[in-house]
Amino acid sequence: MDKKTPPGDRIAKVLARAGVASRREAERMIEAGRVAVNGKTIASPALNVTADDKITVDGSAIAAAEAPRLWLYHKPAGRVTTERDEKGRSTIYDDMPEGMPRVVTVGRLDLNSEGLLLLTNDGGIKRRLELPSTGWVRKYRVRVNGAPKDETLEPLRKGIEVEGIRYQPMTVTIDRQQGANAWLTVGLREGKNREIRRAMEAVGLPVNRLLRISYGPFRLGELKAGAVEEVKPRVVRDQLGLSAPKSEAKTNQKDRPKRRRR
Repeated sequence: MDKKTPPGDRIAKVLARAGVASRREAERMIEAGRVAVNGKTIASPALNVTADDKITVDGSAIAAAEAPRLWLYHKPAGRVTTERDEKGRSTIYDDMPEGMPRVVTVGRLDLNSEGLLLLTNDGGIKRRLELPSTGWVRKYRVRVNGAPKDETLEPLRKGIEVEGIRYQPMTVTIDRQQGANAWLTVGLREGKNREIRRAMEAVGLPVNRLLRISYGPFRLGELKAGAVEEVKPRVVRDQLGLSAPKSEAKTNQKDRPKRRRR
């Protein structure tokens, strides 16, 4: 007989949503004996908790979970998409404004790539946006060395295998030739590590600049390099199919005009 799943969410997930640490870091904190639930220190992250449980870290109660939020960030080339870098290079977190909550990236851009990077304070949103099944197209402006023709790009449009890795079909259009280089617009739905660079090299077109201009409905627009801009909560909810907070729903209900009885 199958056991019923306990109510609530895993403790590490709750700690991450409260901004304490990432889920992995939260699991390490639990194993180190720093987390207690209802006054009892726990040793394993295999525990579900609800809003009624009192959770403390190092003896202090955790803050209430933040509402899911999303930011647009224009990543400059030369920034590492990690919190810390063992080589001492600049990271994207060096650009975060004061008062910014703890955020994680939706996917990544490699060191020399630039453009739109989505940031969120919610691990659930991150996983949802990264799934290929979400079906959101990522669009890039790509500068390659060479003079590509449509027949050169046809293997990319059909899907290509490079060094044992299969890449799904991309949309590729030639925008203009600029001396020894050409500008292309590329759209794809998954985004494996260095996918565009490797696929372009496989057809003899080395990439010398790569700029992400959109991720699904979210666009880079005029956002300057290094700048961060929060997406309005209502837009986030509409695009991701999230429900409005109870407080806001009550406010909207209160503001709705009442019908007069005849």
